[in-house]
Amino acid sequence: MIELKNAAYNYGGRDLLSGLSLKLSPGSFHFLTGPSGAGKTTFLKLCYMELQATAGQVNVFGKDVTTLSRDEIAKTRSRIGVVHQECKFLDHLPLTANVCLPLTATGREVNPDDLRDLLAWVGLDGHADSLPPQLSGGERQRAALARAVIMAPDIILADEPTGNVDWEMSQRLLRLLVELNKMGKTIMIATHDLNLIRAAKNQVNSRVLRISNHKLQLAGADL
Repeated sequence: MIELKNAAYNYGGRDLLSGLSLKLSPGSFHFLTGPSGAGKTTFLKLCYMELQATAGQVNVFGKDVTTLSRDEIAKTRSRIGVVHQECKFLDHLPLTANVCLPLTATGREVNPDDLRDLLAWVGLDGHADSLPPQLSGGERQRAALARAVIMAPDIILADEPTGNVDWEMSQRLLRLLVELNKMGKTIMIATHDLNLIRAAKNQVNSRVLRISNHKLQLAGADL
């Protein structure tokens, strides 16, 4: 689904990431860890084509991203749901409109029943008309997850989705992502929270990767 072949990303004359080789298979579950500033967000941006590798190759759904036109990238990106580290919403629009933005941006029709089910699934059915500033941190994160999956993507990439919430909410978000994986979705979570990774071991068969010294490696049993 996403494959990196000796990919690198260079910025300002230095390698932020190098020698990246990884294949995200359908239905797999990955954690991506490493210290702050290691390049986790940059790695995810390579995966969803916001950035382009400066060396090596990145294939998304079997296609080399350097061969894709802007329209083809947009169409391919619709198959990837992204939960960004900073949840950004349009504060003047209610929750329902914010969650539906990916649909409205592409001219797709919003099915009211599907939207109602989605909000219930993330536990926000009582906040449909709330404005983003009225939501708590955990509610905003769950709204961001709902927005990421409303297009029924094949892959969900989550960048520090539990970074600004308490442990109970972290577990709730993790359960939602595990449930998506059991539906057949490929999941990658970038996180520095090793306790979250340990908590997931009893819920899902996951692979843990670490970025260290600009390179990607399989994390050891010390987690």
